[in-house]
Amino acid sequence: MTYTGRFAPSPSGPLHFGSLVAALGSYLQAKSQHGKWLVRIEDIDPPREQPGATREILSTLQAHGLEWDADVSYQSHFSHYYDEILQYLSEHSLSYNCNCTRAQIKAIGGRYQGHCRDRQHHPAGCALRFRNCHPVYQFQDQHLGLIEVDRATAEEDFIVRRKDRLYAYQLAVVADDIRQGITEVVRGADLLDTTTSQIALYRALGAVPPRWLHLPVAAARAGFKLSKQNHAPAIDNNLAVDNLRQALVFLGLPGQQVGGFDRVDPLLQWAAGQWSVAQLPSAREVLWLPSD
Repeated sequence: MTYTGRFAPSPSGPLHFGSLVAALGSYLQAKSQHGKWLVRIEDIDPPREQPGATREILSTLQAHGLEWDADVSYQSHFSHYYDEILQYLSEHSLSYNCNCTRAQIKAIGGRYQGHCRDRQHHPAGCALRFRNCHPVYQFQDQHLGLIEVDRATAEEDFIVRRKDRLYAYQLAVVADDIRQGITEVVRGADLLDTTTSQIALYRALGAVPPRWLHLPVAAARAGFKLSKQNHAPAIDNNLAVDNLRQALVFLGLPGQQVGGFDRVDPLLQWAAGQWSVAQLPSAREVLWLPSD
C-alpha cells in the first residue's frame, strides 16, 4: 500500500511555528517513505474562519518548499459525504439526539455521561452524538509507544454534528482520512486524547484505522502551547530557511548540519534523507523560544 500522509490546518488564522513543525514532520515522514503528502483545508466551521487565511496558509507552505502531491482538498466541498455517513450511523443505531448544554456537562464534571442515550429527542435544537458501543482504551503510537486513555475519555459519546448543524471535527476528520486513503496520521501530541474516539468511529464505519504518529508540541512555557488561540506569531515567509532550520532542530535533527544549507529545496531534500522517528524528542511538549 502506498504511504499517504496529510497536513490538515483550519483557516482560523496564519500558520505559526507549531503549525510549521506539524506540517514539516508530516511532510518528512511521507517523503522518507517515498509516499504522497496531501493538504486538506478543514473549513467546516465558518464562524472561526478568517478571511484570506486559506490563501495565506497555502502561500506559507509553498514558501517553505512544502509542496503537496494532489489537489488541495476542502472539507466544505464534501457535505454530501458527511451526510451519507451520518445517515449510516442513524440507520445502524449508532447516533442519537442530545440537548445537553455545555454548562450542564461542566456541572457534572466536564464529561458527557450518556444522559440522552435512551431519550427520543426531536432533532430540533439538538446535537447529534455517536453511540460509542465499543470504546477503545489504548492505541500504539509510532513514536510514543502504547498510549492509554482514561475510561471516561474512551467511553464518551462524542458529538458528530453540532446543535448549529455544523459537522463536528471528530466526524469530518475521520471521514476525510478514510476518503483520502490516509495510511498514517502525523500530528501534534495535543491531539492524543482524541485518537481513541476516532479509532472507535473508524471501526463503527467498517474502516481500518491508520497508523498514528504524534509529534512534540511547541510551547512558549509549560502548559502553554503555541496556537492561534494563544496568539502565536505568524510565520515570516521571508525567513523560510531560518524557519525550517529551527523546526528541524526542534524535531531532533542535528543543528550543525542543518545550518549548512541556505536554500529551501536542498535543505528539505537532505532532511528527508536524515529523517527518523527515533530522533524525535521523547517529551510530548517541548519549550521553544525563537532564535535571533
